[in-house]
Amino acid sequence: MLQIIFNDVSAAEMAALPKLLQLEILGEFQVLPDDLDNLDAQRFGKVSRDGHTLFRYRAGDYRIYFEPHDHGLLIRRVLSKNTIRDFLFRTSLPMAEDEQLAGNHKFWELIEESGKKA
Repeated sequence: MLQIIFNDVSAAEMAALPKLLQLEILGEFQVLPDDLDNLDAQRFGKVSRDGHTLFRYRAGDYRIYFEPHDHGLLIRRVLSKNTIRDFLFRTSLPMAEDEQLAGNHKFWELIEESGKKA
C-alpha cells in the first residue's frame, strides 16, 4: 500500500461524512503501486487532459480522484457517485463516465480548485 495524502478540499469532503462511512471508504481504498500500471476496470478509471492524469477509484457509492505523489497518493477529491451522476446528467454527454469527465472543463476546474487549497 501507498501513503494516502489528503489536500484540504478532500480532507474536508471526508470530514463531512459520518465516521463509519469514512472508515468504510478508506477500508476499501486499497491501492498498491502495481495497481496503477495494471488498472482493474472494475475499481479504477483514468481521466486525462493536457498531460494531467488523475486516477479514479470506486469505493462503494464514492469516487476518489487521486494522483501519484512522491510520498504516496495525493487525494484530490472524494465525491459521491450521485454527485458525479448529476454532473454528467447536467452536461448531457452520451459517453462513459471517465470520457465525459476528461473532456469537460468544469470537472478539471473542480480538480484544480482542490490543488489551490492544498
